[in-house]
Amino acid sequence: MTHSLQTPSSLPVASPTTSSLTCGELLVQWLEYYGVETVFGIPGVHTVELYRGLPNTDIRHVTPRHEQGAGFMADGYYRASGKVGVCFIITGPGMTNIMTAMAQALADSIPMLVISSVNKVQHTGSGEGHLHELHDQQGMVSKVALMSKTIWQPESLPKVIAEAFALFNGARPGPVHIQLPIDVITADASHVAKPPKLSNPENNQAAHHRLTQPQVTKPLPHPAQLDLIVETLKVAKNPVLLYGGGCVDVDNDAQKLAELIDAPTFLTINAKGLLPPAHPLSLGSNQSLDAGRAVISEADLVLAIGTELGETDYDVFFNCGFQINGTLIRIDCDAQQLQRPFRADIALLSDAQMAISGLCTRLESQPLNHQAAPLVAKVKQALIEEMTPDFAGQNALLQLIRDEVEGVIFVGDSTQPVYSGNLGFEALATRRWFNSSTGFGTLGYGLPAAIGAMIGSKAPVISLIGDGGIQFTIAELICAAELELPLIVLLWNNQGYGEIRRYMEEGGLPLIGVNIKTPNFEPLAAGFGAGYRRIIAKQQLLEALKADIKGTQPFIYEVDEADEFLIDMGKAFRSFS
Repeated sequence: MTHSLQTPSSLPVASPTTSSLTCGELLVQWLEYYGVETVFGIPGVHTVELYRGLPNTDIRHVTPRHEQGAGFMADGYYRASGKVGVCFIITGPGMTNIMTAMAQALADSIPMLVISSVNKVQHTGSGEGHLHELHDQQGMVSKVALMSKTIWQPESLPKVIAEAFALFNGARPGPVHIQLPIDVITADASHVAKPPKLSNPENNQAAHHRLTQPQVTKPLPHPAQLDLIVETLKVAKNPVLLYGGGCVDVDNDAQKLAELIDAPTFLTINAKGLLPPAHPLSLGSNQSLDAGRAVISEADLVLAIGTELGETDYDVFFNCGFQINGTLIRIDCDAQQLQRPFRADIALLSDAQMAISGLCTRLESQPLNHQAAPLVAKVKQALIEEMTPDFAGQNALLQLIRDEVEGVIFVGDSTQPVYSGNLGFEALATRRWFNSSTGFGTLGYGLPAAIGAMIGSKAPVISLIGDGGIQFTIAELICAAELELPLIVLLWNNQGYGEIRRYMEEGGLPLIGVNIKTPNFEPLAAGFGAGYRRIIAKQQLLEALKADIKGTQPFIYEVDEADEFLIDMGKAFRSFS
């Protein structure tokens, strides 16, 4: 991508050497070795040589319509599938465009590998006005990445890629940036280490399979610390268990531990589905509501695993009412996070799965009995009684779709049904509910991230996005149409930036900038190759889902927040299940 007025023949693209293997070609071989299946990118004059080797791999390329869309797609791809999303991004404007998506991934601990070009070695940082030149691209991007490195010579490529995947697998994950000068991309790499292959090419079954890549694992729990936690749990009278997104891949031991401790259990937004809906110990994601908060503040022990205890999970109304008064035990793979924002009394640096399994092993022969189920039932009833009609209607809508569409994944933006669902909605499994209202809180995430989720999971996906938020990234709708994805975009229309408008009204502020003009989405959808439905009834929605979820085009389902059928559905909403 370039805005230059130069003709194609005069663009400053470095010609590949006459070697049999360029650094760019070797790069994609190493990506395939590390299990990369999909790359999101927009080819530009500085990155075209990264594409030379792609046809010789099984890596799929997806072209978004904006680099921010590429980053959000990679984010949603990982959250739905557990596979690292990779982006190919041009020097300069491509990197400034993707930084918002990288910041969202950093805030939510989402691994993402962003590979970009940078100006030629002798031109990098020169200030001479070369195409796409930034003063310090690596320094800029390093602020939204776990690591940003430049590969100055092909020999560095294998170890830098290995370092990136070591961070993804062995630490608290996040985005990593690797940049290559355009003349390094085309440099001879025929002498550089290649990805290992199986040694016997005569064995047809194995000839095209890679060796198992070296595994870097998160720290294992110290046995003495596990023993200390168990002894502390034994003397607790009313403990509480908090599970976070760091537990998203924990197996059935997560439910088992809650039952062995016999404790009320809360799930952060990114941990939804770790316990099944209506589990007698689960209080869902209601730790920001008064009834839920009281359980935590009155607990004499809080065991928090894989959660940063951040504001967007525990204080979503920003009233500073979340308190931990009992002994705090924290388990996390990030040493720094163990002491922020709340200081732990007992801190265990560990992989969540191994720590939870270790605690289960120690408690199996001596399960605890705190009679927690009656308390949880009482709190659930209080939460139901406190519901507003809007909250009930939106959660009823989400439950209806969840129960109608098998295996559905909800990918949300910052919009009203997402805020309500973050509290009241229960997912049937992990990786089926996530959104951008956590952490960085970007707008426009919901559509491209849903595309990435659908590519990565091959499951049905519902994008939850507002009429304001979709205007940030609506160009990505044509990408979904191009890929023939039957993505359902549930468009929540409140004629502008409705949530901010409410904030302004409550604060007595003038309503400036929030009552924006809303497009006519029916012809707009058609122009992007998508279908359109104005949803006005529950039965209409059910019939539309049945017809569209197995089709070959995306659909916009426009819902007005004031629709009568939502109010009727809310009246029947009686439980978080």
